[in-house]
Order: sequence, then C-alpha cells, then structure tokens
Amino acid sequence: MAVSEKTFPVPGEPPVLEPGHDYRSIGDKISKIVLDIHTPIGWVVAFGIGSILLMVYLISVTYLFIYGVGVWGINIPVGWGFAIVTFVWWIGIGHAGTLISAILFLLRQDWRTSINRFAEAMTLFAVACAGMYPILHLGRPWLFYWILPYPNTFGMWPQFRSALAWDVFAISAYATVSLLFWFTGLIPDLASMRDRAQHPVLKFVYGLLAMGWRGSARHWTNHQALYLLLAAIATPLVVSVHTVVSFDFAISQLPGWHTTVFPPYFVAGAVFSGFAMVITLAIPVRKIYHLEDMITMRHFDVMSKVILTTGLIVFYGYLTEAFTVWYSGSEFEIFMLLNRLTGPYAPYVYGLIACNLVSVQFLWFKRIRQNLTALFIISIIINTGMWLERFMIVVISLTADFLPGSWGMFVATPWDWSLLFGSMGLFLVLMFLFIRTLPMIAVFEMQELIHKLEGPHH
Repeated sequence: MAVSEKTFPVPGEPPVLEPGHDYRSIGDKISKIVLDIHTPIGWVVAFGIGSILLMVYLISVTYLFIYGVGVWGINIPVGWGFAIVTFVWWIGIGHAGTLISAILFLLRQDWRTSINRFAEAMTLFAVACAGMYPILHLGRPWLFYWILPYPNTFGMWPQFRSALAWDVFAISAYATVSLLFWFTGLIPDLASMRDRAQHPVLKFVYGLLAMGWRGSARHWTNHQALYLLLAAIATPLVVSVHTVVSFDFAISQLPGWHTTVFPPYFVAGAVFSGFAMVITLAIPVRKIYHLEDMITMRHFDVMSKVILTTGLIVFYGYLTEAFTVWYSGSEFEIFMLLNRLTGPYAPYVYGLIACNLVSVQFLWFKRIRQNLTALFIISIIINTGMWLERFMIVVISLTADFLPGSWGMFVATPWDWSLLFGSMGLFLVLMFLFIRTLPMIAVFEMQELIHKLEGPHH
C-alpha cells in the first residue's frame, strides 16, 4: 500500500493510491512485518542494545537483593532517590499511549490510527518498568504482596494513608485497564494473523489469542461496544493515575512538595514526556520497516504541536510554583527555591529548564516539526529534562528540610545508574519483541479509515 504523505490521513480528503493497490493490502504489509522470516538489521541492533542493558538491569537487581538498598546513594535525609525519580518518570511516559488511544478515539481524531497500537504497547511496557521500582525500593521486595488488602492470619493490613498503598492501586488499575484496552483492539488483527500464518504453531497461538473471532456482524458490534466502554474508562485514568502519584509528594509538609499545583503539573508533564517517547521510538521504527505511507509527516507535526502545548503548560507550572513560593512568604519555601537555583544542585535545575523550555521553542517552526532528525534529538532532550525535573522534585527537596542539622547531600552510586539504564533495556526488549510478534499498527482501523476516506470518491 502506498499513500501520498501529503493527503493521508487528512480527514475529508481522498488518499492517493498507486495503481493496482487497495486498502486490503495494508493488512498484508503490516502482517509481513511479523510473519516474514527475515528480520531487518535495524531491529537486530536495537534489540541487541536493549538485551545488553537488560542484562545490566538483571545484574543490578540481583546485587540489590543480595546486599540491600544500601548499595544505592540514599541516606538520611534523602530516603527517596533514583528509584522513585525513575518510577515517576516511567509512569509519565506511559500516559501518551492512553491519551492517543482512548481520548483521541472518543474525540474521533483519525490521525491517531497509525500510532495508537504502538503507543498502547509503549504504555504497558513503561508501566511495567515503573511498577518494579516501588517494589525494589521496599527493602524486602519479596514481601511486596503485604501491601495488598488480602485476608491473612497475621492480622496485618495496609496503611491506607501511605502513599505506597496509593501507588499500588493506581498502577494496578492503570495497567489492568490499559492491558484490556490494548488486547481488545488486537483481537480482530490476531484473527487476521491466524488466517495469514503458515506455520501450524503460529496458527494455533494466534487462533487461541483471537478467541474464536470470525468477523461476524455480532462480533463487530460487541467488539466496538466494549472498545468504546474501555476507552471511556481509560480516559479518566490519564488524569487520575499521575494525580495520585503527585499526591505522594503533595500530602507532605516538606518545602518543595507541599503544593496544590502538583496534580495538573504532573499530568501535563506526563503527556509531555509520553509524546516525546512516542516520537523517539516511532522515527527509527518507521525507518526500519519503511512505514512512511502509514506514519506520515502529519503525525509528527501534530505530535510536535501537542508536545509544544504541554511543554508550555509545564513551564506555566514552574512559574506558578515560583509565584506561590514568593506569595506564601514562608522562609522555608523561599529558601527551598533559592537552594534549587543557587545551591549545589543548581546545574541540574538549569539543565532541566534548558531541556524542557528552551528546546521546545524550536517546535514553533514547521521546518523543525517536519525534520525527523531534529525531532528525534528534541524528543530525547525532553525526556532527559523530564527525568531531571523529577530529580529536582524528589532529591533536591529532601537534601535540605526544616532542620539544618539533618541536611545531607545525595550522590548516586554506579548501582543507581545501572538500574536506571537497565530499565531502559527492559523497555526496549519488550517493545521490540512486541513489534516482532504482534501487528504494531491496527490493521482493521487503518482499513476502516481508508475505506471511509475513499468512499465518496470511488
């Protein structure tokens, strides 16, 4: 299937098809990515890098289990370090998938069609990476199930005023709904893969996952009703999950945390970093699999505008936080702000401002929004800045609290860094295994869109 980038998928305009092609060939092209025995060298390189980092992750976790959380740089007063910083960062990255899939589906935005499946998978894997960190941070991670309110003979119940218990419920709810939403959308395409697969084992596996899908009118009616219902359920999760994560900090009396701006500020930052990660992954995948006719420049242009908008909202959050500090007149809050700007961690703060504010301004220009190299670099810079923002919130606020006698610096150890980069390896391995085993673009939605666009003209 070859479609002009200029006209597809702009609603209301016909796609320009090459002679001899029709919308059904989309299924052949997307299925071939999975069923073709030949694996592109780009996939092998990316998967290899991810596998190396995953080994680093497994070594780091094993060492942590043997020696305990003392191998990290955490101390008194900095009891939360890279584990919580990276946890919040991964949760934020997972937000773009739900927004692209659920909210844009409810708003009938056709441009989401080529990237929604890809973004949904990104959400699941980012949440999986995030969910590991609170468990690893427990000190006794093998007893993580104590956080769940199950009947037990110990008579022990979770402390529901604890932020840790909130995170468990928020992440588990988000992961469950996202998984159901993702799998529901996959069912028609799994049946298509079942019918196309030649190997009997593949036919059996895809057939098992397709759950007897035959494509009847009743199946489609039930499928669309369930998909719409799950989209409606998933939509408030975009707001609620990161709001709960922000409450981990906002309920505290600690200067720098005790503020009501955190919930909207965290949500905007999550969408900001999530869309940046979608661009980071979509650009090389588009190149590796030659998907220029499906993931078009219009997709990158619209996603860049979303990043620009949410980036400005994040900057407004910075200004609001600074104004609130000044307006409060609290000497503790004022010192906290001055410590961020002039203290030992000031380079991190100015680095995040450069990454999250300065770099985003280039997206005002269409020439930048349509330059994939520039977008790729900017997206990486943004996610670096968002990690630095979480570092500023978590670590810098803890180093200097109300009591000067308890102040202390945080210095990350090699095990902090190895766990951070190792989690990126876990994410890459899961992402590229998904690309190799399941259709990363929703075939039935693409066919429906093409059929709808060409209907009035053919």
